[in-house]
Amino acid sequence: MRILIADDHEMVRLGLRHLLAERPGWEICAEAKTGREAVTLARQFEPDVVVMDISMPQLNGLDATRMISQLLPETKIVILTMHFSDKLIGEIVKAGACGYIMKSDAARDLAAAIKAVVNGGSYFTSEAANTLVGPHAMPASSAFENRLTPREREVVQLLAEGKSSKEVAVSLGISTKTAETHRANVLRKLDLHSVVELVRYAIQNKIVEV
Repeated sequence: MRILIADDHEMVRLGLRHLLAERPGWEICAEAKTGREAVTLARQFEPDVVVMDISMPQLNGLDATRMISQLLPETKIVILTMHFSDKLIGEIVKAGACGYIMKSDAARDLAAAIKAVVNGGSYFTSEAANTLVGPHAMPASSAFENRLTPREREVVQLLAEGKSSKEVAVSLGISTKTAETHRANVLRKLDLHSVVELVRYAIQNKIVEV
């Protein structure tokens, strides 16, 4: 079984590698430090499973999950994160992930989660499972997901990371004018009035971390 690890912290990747690679028949085929790199490496190696962090530079794990699910529908994605919220669970499921566990539980639960999703099942922490099936279960319906195009979501993340329109353009391979048009469209759709407000929005919705 081929596994891709996507996390921007080297020590986390090292720990996951030791935790998973010692199992017979399991291979860490690639490691990604950014969400964009995770998508690229997934396309290149076509792993059976991606272990994906949520908060990563260039492209957050939620959007990377969505892209990989569309490119490689047979690849299973397990979200491994420090964050928990009812809203986030719904968005993760809608993006295409089959599993969701906390980093604090990785040593205990990650191998079981990988086995479950590879066998066609799913694996969620008890809190997440309660959110999905309980009386207060919520559908994924955030302004960020529903109003913005995939390209606009990429622009949001890059702007929130402090990049200028010119730097956004270089990162995405588009013109500066197109990047500025995307920025204007994002602000209009989210009813925001400045990049400062956009950064605050991105932090509050865990698109980027502080």
